Amino acid sequence: MSQTRVLALVGSLRSGSVNRRLAETAAAVAPQGVEVSVYEGLAEVPFYNEDLDGETGAPTAAEALRVAASEADALLLVTPEYNGTIPAVLKNAIDWLSRPYGAGALAGKPAAVISASPSGNGAKWALEETVKALGIAGGRTGLQLSIAGTLDKFGDAHPKENAEVAEQISALLSELAAARRELVDA
Repeated sequence: MSQTRVLALVGSLRSGSVNRRLAETAAAVAPQGVEVSVYEGLAEVPFYNEDLDGETGAPTAAEALRVAASEADALLLVTPEYNGTIPAVLKNAIDWLSRPYGAGALAGKPAAVISASPSGNGAKWALEETVKALGIAGGRTGLQLSIAGTLDKFGDAHPKENAEVAEQISALLSELAAARRELVDA
């Protein structure tokens, strides 16, 4: 069986954010045969503008994102909830990856979404909006995990130290790898 390469995109740019730590947890608890890499360049990607995405190519940062997503077998998006919806940086990444229309880096690619929040809601609105945007952009979604009460659940500890959350993320990655294998075998 070949290695499944998963690219994780994090909707929070803050270095110590719970969402970044959840992406790091995914990399740490990935099951055998799955490799997760956290993308580091979202802050440099300009807002999508079709005038910038022309015949001469996309801006360097946007092109680097497209290449990374194209080379990945699957995507993992990890999102907080900002004012009841998806953070702009993550929506912008989806916009760049959806182009060119019908043939972007998301087209037919399996994707999973993790949302997290200190509230009891678990950022479910952002999760729903992310799944919706991914699906419209051509990604194959459906794999989801919402983590509520992050302050109580993690405190100052890294999420990978929480056995329940680590197992949930590992199981989600197993499902993502299985979805990728189904596409390859089809």
